[in-house]
Amino acid sequence: MMNHKQTTKTISLEQYGIKNAKVNYQLSSDALHEATVEKGQGVTASSGALAVNTGEFTGRSPKDRFIVKDAITKDKVWWGNINIPFDADKFEKLYNKVVAYLSNKDLYVRDSYACADPSYKLNIRVINEQPWMNMFAYNMFLRPTEEELKDFTPEWTVVNAPGFMADPEVDGTRQHNFAILDFTRKIALIGGTGYTGEIKKGIFSALNFILPVFKNTLPMHCSANVGKEGDTSIFFGLSGTGKTTLSTDPERSLIGDDEHGWTSENTVFNFEGGCYAKVINLSQEQEPEIFAAIKKGAILENVKMDENGEVDFKDSSITQNTRVSYPIYHIENIRKPSIGENPKNIFFLTADAFGVLPPISKLTPGQAAYHFISGYTAKVAGTEAGIDEPLPSFSACFGAPFMPLHPTKYAEMLSAKMKETGVNVWLINTGWTGGPYGVGNRMKLKFTRAMINAAISGALSNDPENYINHPVFGLAMPKTVPGVPTEVLNPKATWTDAAEYDKTAKKLSDSFMNNFKQFEEYANQEILDGAPVVK
Repeated sequence: MMNHKQTTKTISLEQYGIKNAKVNYQLSSDALHEATVEKGQGVTASSGALAVNTGEFTGRSPKDRFIVKDAITKDKVWWGNINIPFDADKFEKLYNKVVAYLSNKDLYVRDSYACADPSYKLNIRVINEQPWMNMFAYNMFLRPTEEELKDFTPEWTVVNAPGFMADPEVDGTRQHNFAILDFTRKIALIGGTGYTGEIKKGIFSALNFILPVFKNTLPMHCSANVGKEGDTSIFFGLSGTGKTTLSTDPERSLIGDDEHGWTSENTVFNFEGGCYAKVINLSQEQEPEIFAAIKKGAILENVKMDENGEVDFKDSSITQNTRVSYPIYHIENIRKPSIGENPKNIFFLTADAFGVLPPISKLTPGQAAYHFISGYTAKVAGTEAGIDEPLPSFSACFGAPFMPLHPTKYAEMLSAKMKETGVNVWLINTGWTGGPYGVGNRMKLKFTRAMINAAISGALSNDPENYINHPVFGLAMPKTVPGVPTEVLNPKATWTDAAEYDKTAKKLSDSFMNNFKQFEEYANQEILDGAPVVK
């Protein structure tokens, strides 16, 4: 664990165009917590954690994320409504306005790095207007030692000014908030939003370009853990599918919960030094490790508390996207350093609110690439305004908002890794069984854990006799799994109305096919063959 003293080193921000700032450099987590409370920007919860409200934005704003179109990016980035181009001259002008705004202020500066593997290390300087956002950077990025700080040279800089509001007419933004990556200047410029996730996702997006283009490494929006035998498991999944929960396992050491690289040497490393977990409906019983991590040093975002500082984790009145960030050492069973070898199993997690997909199925390389590019889960009623029945939700590579290259580039890298390493890929439905949302029930966490444990331990044999193919999606479903009732393994058998199941399954397969049309011209035949078998 880091010491909590402030470093003796001092720095100037003049080279960034920030003038006469009072620089609070490399403050300890405790000092940043105290500064936040003193400024009236947060309160201390009964657990000792800092609780803050992120203001207008309680989540990312994908339509306000831009990449500067320049010599490095113009021919490589997949431009469109996810990777929105920004003019280099406009960036220069906006940057100058932001640094003028930050001049003469109390600022919080932190040197840190991303990528736990020394061969891939990316040094980062984070400049924050608010102390709690600098504490977030302390939690989420990797923490250099005092010795490492002496000769620290930042490669990328995050300039974070939540109080600066852009003028769309003049500045070229869509509205007053923005998150812009400039690969030539190596700057992530964030303004007009108090949502801390933009800081971590800015660097994640940069690495999703740097690693495949320059380092032959697959970047992944996933969690990862390692067993006592040294076998690594990787968990892909969108928000609400159980990625953090299922990878935090007392029997396995956590490598990380959100962002990793898979190298050509067949190692997996964490990008981060912390975890950023959803806490809606969090309970000590269901997720004891995450619950225990909420203590002094953690930051709770947008939660409701009573007058005693007790958090009501069920309260979503501010947002469904309530969060906690904490340094990874708040979890007891972690891998040090955050690097794993020998990936043996990959799990694609989906919360299928239609109750169609099997709770576990084994994928061929083609199906794995197809489902990876699709990145499916479902939104259920109540999670967003205007949703009153399940809606399919697709996010390419289980992380489209952060992927600057075309999704097939990442999928082809994954397919090549699968073939090279013989890794097993499984699709896990943590969503509904016995009918869609509103009719059926959510798959029990203990059953999902048992299925994952069976896959990891090898108890799910490769014998084709133990599998039947799903009639619509063609997925290989095991007939038996230790510790799981056989009747839940075939989703159709859990429905009371088989004809209604067939109709719903066909409807979902149509959604997959329609979504995939945007990728077809870039996909090879093997990937195309991974599509549902009922067209």
